[in-house]
Amino acid sequence: MGKVRIAIAGIGNCASSLLQGIEYYRSLSSAASVSTGLMHYDLGGYNPQDIEVVAAFDIDKRKVNKPLKEALFAKPNCTMVFNGDLPEYQVAVLMGEVLDGISPHMAEYPEDRRFIAADEKPCDVAQILKDSKADILLSYLPVGSQKATEYYASACLEAKVAFVNCVPVFIASNDIWAKRFEEKNIPIIGDDVKSQVGATIIHRTLAKLFMDRGVKIDHTYQLNVGGNTDFLNMLNQSRLKSKKISKTEAVSSQVTHDLTGDDIHIGPSDYVPWMNDNKVCFLRIEGHGFGNVPMNLELRLSVEDSPNSAGVVIDAIRCCKIAKDRGIGGVLLSPSAYFMKHPIAQYSDEDARKMVEEFIAGKRDR
Repeated sequence: MGKVRIAIAGIGNCASSLLQGIEYYRSLSSAASVSTGLMHYDLGGYNPQDIEVVAAFDIDKRKVNKPLKEALFAKPNCTMVFNGDLPEYQVAVLMGEVLDGISPHMAEYPEDRRFIAADEKPCDVAQILKDSKADILLSYLPVGSQKATEYYASACLEAKVAFVNCVPVFIASNDIWAKRFEEKNIPIIGDDVKSQVGATIIHRTLAKLFMDRGVKIDHTYQLNVGGNTDFLNMLNQSRLKSKKISKTEAVSSQVTHDLTGDDIHIGPSDYVPWMNDNKVCFLRIEGHGFGNVPMNLELRLSVEDSPNSAGVVIDAIRCCKIAKDRGIGGVLLSPSAYFMKHPIAQYSDEDARKMVEEFIAGKRDR
């Protein structure tokens, strides 16, 4: 089937975990890999190791103009190194546009914990995408990077490159942007990637379980803490509007009765530096069951945040590529519904999984 040529915007913890994982699965036989953390080893004829990085963009001075391998482990990255044996990629990290990619409050924190903008002229991203012959651009920009995400989406439209938007800036789920990608017949998957087994997917599953079993949900919260740059960035509440909408709608879409804003609270809680890329979720659901008798559920989840999303992104990338192979453009409805928190249309995870399997098999267009 050939290679899946990707460009990455944002060489942070998520990019590091993704590329560590690709090399990890390259070292295993296919039989071993099937049961080792992947939802799909073979997806549409593409294996994880078929993904090849052909361009990389960042704005941090410790990464810009550095070899990709070096940048993946440079500060402020702090994710677990589960596979440090990476190849010498023939890719150097290029300077992107800063725009709104760095929150001003980060300047108050130690340098090894925050972003530091490089004093470099930004490259022409659209031209680099064309020159590198990238199939797909993967966005790992910080939460709240509205202008920066729109800039990269525009570059994809200009270069005719597919877009996988892993961040909670609404592009694929925005009617205007969705139409622009459809008019140019360019595939897009988004917005805001779900983790493999993360806070949102568990919260959605439990909310659906309560509904299916006839329990009325009265109140629920999801509080998350962690120590990576994502949590530091999200201390700025002004950057969280889309994130809160994305996570809240992902859960409330599974509840068949109305919950007021006072009854559902989902979002980050605090930044704890020593936790690094570990994320801890505290989840509570209160409701009434048979005979209007009250009940409640509490759950604590601890995960390494970035690897937890990488397996989902590997599938999203390959779904985008098979769409390109088939000449399908616009928002990929089924992959977006299954892989993303804020797709253009919400479905139950059971239905979305069935839809995406049909899409992979060629039984569903988008």
